[in-house]
Amino acid sequence: MDSFDLIVIGAGPGGYVCAFRAAQLGLKVALVEKRATLGGTCLNVGCIPSKALLASSEHFAFARHHAAEHGIKLEGVSLDVAAMLKKKTGIVEKMTGGIALLAKARKITVITGEARFTAPGMIAVGDQSYAAKHIVIATGSAPVELPFLKFDGETIVSSDHAISFPAVPKKLVVVGGGAIGLELGSVWARLGADVTVVEFLPQIGGAADADIIRNYTRILKAQGLKIEVNAKVTGFAQGKLTAERDGKVLEFPADKVLVSVGRRPYADGLDLAKAGVELTDKKRIKVDAHLKTNAAGVYAIGDVIDGPMLAHKAEEDGVAVAEWIAGKAGHINWDLMPAIIYTDPEIATVGIGEDAAKAKGLKVNVGKFNFAANARAHANDAADGFVKIIADAKTDKILGAQILGKNAGELISEIVTHMEYGGSAEDLARTIHAHPTMSEAVKEAALAVNKAALHAL
Repeated sequence: MDSFDLIVIGAGPGGYVCAFRAAQLGLKVALVEKRATLGGTCLNVGCIPSKALLASSEHFAFARHHAAEHGIKLEGVSLDVAAMLKKKTGIVEKMTGGIALLAKARKITVITGEARFTAPGMIAVGDQSYAAKHIVIATGSAPVELPFLKFDGETIVSSDHAISFPAVPKKLVVVGGGAIGLELGSVWARLGADVTVVEFLPQIGGAADADIIRNYTRILKAQGLKIEVNAKVTGFAQGKLTAERDGKVLEFPADKVLVSVGRRPYADGLDLAKAGVELTDKKRIKVDAHLKTNAAGVYAIGDVIDGPMLAHKAEEDGVAVAEWIAGKAGHINWDLMPAIIYTDPEIATVGIGEDAAKAKGLKVNVGKFNFAANARAHANDAADGFVKIIADAKTDKILGAQILGKNAGELISEIVTHMEYGGSAEDLARTIHAHPTMSEAVKEAALAVNKAALHAL
């Protein structure tokens, strides 16, 4: 029987990063993955292929609708879906191959197959058994399937299928107005599909502030997406998705229905009971502040435990666990986990929003700055949207930020950095930002917290 210091089950962003960090710290590590390639859902069928399609579809939309105003005359622009999918696949293959090379260079034993616990400290993959002092469960999540909209891979599909449509659907209905649904809905809308987003809640876009979502919804509608909120989906028959709102029946013709109503923790087939691992009421693996389960030597990270189901959250979990196992001082600040919707424009949030702060009775000052007053944003065709910073009214400490705009996911990072050391809005406002850049809008929003914005009234 092979024995290791650490076995990591699942080679997604949390799992492979955990394995890499543990190997750096001198541990003998095995990494178990059921797929033939490393990278998990994120790299194989999630984050990365969807971003490749977002980029390609944005290029297509620019060529068709915006190139002329830049003095670029293009005639006969047409779409080759097969070529677009080939590029997406090439990116995935390059990145999964890179992770495999890194694992090999770190002398990590990669085991292909589905793991299951056979006893505390022991797993089996196929007919081979393995033992370890420490085991980390990093098996991620899977799309939630509605009982009346079962995935068939053809008409009723999950995000796994929606990144590989061989042709542009004529009518695509997206059930769920969260990040995944909006991103993939945007992709196919740019490529020519008639897209309707049906959301059960009063707004799309999750828990961002009302002013962010109001402007975001306006922009998406201008791009051609149809958005229906407060609509409860009831079924699909004869080419129509049905829903209810205020007692009225709604019908949406569709040749493809993308169900994106969330993800569930995936621990199928692990035989957790044989290791004595307990679950929470929400069927996630129960862990303590150091991500230990109740079973000796067993940890869990990422989507299988409480917290946002985000790749970067899983990565931070993985690094911290590897460091704790190695006797080092691991660190995670779960309160400063940025979340991003990668449409165009993007929404990026971190910390507490204005609406949530007021609901909690917190006294805050809010600074906003519109990209319409930023020269680089105009040059980049990105003048719609704004930066918003929320700070404690007494101490000026930054409590949160929300950005609606192009590359908001990149711009939010410097705010997270200031928040990590407990920085104030003034600290951010007095940080030099190069001109002309869109990041100047972040500086101006920080100035606006104390009513000192230079390029706005």
